[in-house]
Amino acid sequence: MARIFLTRTLPGKAASLLESEGHTVETWPGELPPPAPDLAAALARSDAAITTVVDRITPDMLAAAPGLRIVANMAVGYDNIDPAAAAGLGIWVTNTPGILAETTADMAWALLMAAARRVVESDRDTRAGGWKTWSPTGYLGIDVYGATLGIIGLGEIGEAVARRARGFSMRTIYHSRTPKPALEAELGLARLPLHDLLEQADFISLHVPLTPETRRLLGPAEFARIKPGAILINTSRGQVIDQDALVAALRSGRLRAAALDVTDPEPLPLEHPLFGFPNVIITPHIASASEATRARMAEAAALNVLAVLADREPPTPVNRPAKPRS
Repeated sequence: MARIFLTRTLPGKAASLLESEGHTVETWPGELPPPAPDLAAALARSDAAITTVVDRITPDMLAAAPGLRIVANMAVGYDNIDPAAAAGLGIWVTNTPGILAETTADMAWALLMAAARRVVESDRDTRAGGWKTWSPTGYLGIDVYGATLGIIGLGEIGEAVARRARGFSMRTIYHSRTPKPALEAELGLARLPLHDLLEQADFISLHVPLTPETRRLLGPAEFARIKPGAILINTSRGQVIDQDALVAALRSGRLRAAALDVTDPEPLPLEHPLFGFPNVIITPHIASASEATRARMAEAAALNVLAVLADREPPTPVNRPAKPRS
């Protein structure tokens, strides 16, 4: 039977599912991810691994793991792994799509609402004794109902966010590499060039994967085009934003607020300037963190592992080795 390494304790029944097939499961015991040397050593002695987005799997690690057959990433994104390098070594890389879209869209919407109505800011001030009386001008936010929402990246999550916007009678515009005419017709969306979207949106929600093309997608030139008073929400990857440019946009007042579930790096150092803005919400990469969704993600990763160990193609591959290891 095979040896399977889990880089973190998994929710739900994923580990027991692997063990029920007779495989040996080794779980990294720490709360923090395994350091690179420990991760490399574990991969070198394993037939399969279930990893997370914070586990950086280098080509050298893969090359030094002669028995490794699959790296099953418990995430939709896989920018922590080089799928092409893995395929060249006969190693499958898989992800867990089609599971977390609705949960992540819920979180994006929670951040949008919290930033618009200054929920976190007013709660923090209340706990510090700042609530003295009701004030006609206290903690004024902006309306969501009837506003313009700009979605950058109209994949599964972006679509789920767009569907929620209908309940608020929002005008919804989007920017995506490929047009989505069926969704445009169904949801009343309009596809715009990026700069036009930035100039028109009251709320901007990011839902792009991290690729060479999307790294620092929003930089100084883009922030200069953002509609004054807009609110930025990011539940994709921290690296799609130039954080220095974000800080400058907040300092200048061009951005009304930002709500970030992802940062660069993660975790963000406490001395980072973003923590100094009362109108910035920062959460610890929890967009998919519902009990049911995380359990389903872990189980999907486990099913990918079991398929490869049984010499079958995994359900959700992101690469395709010409000669998979057996």
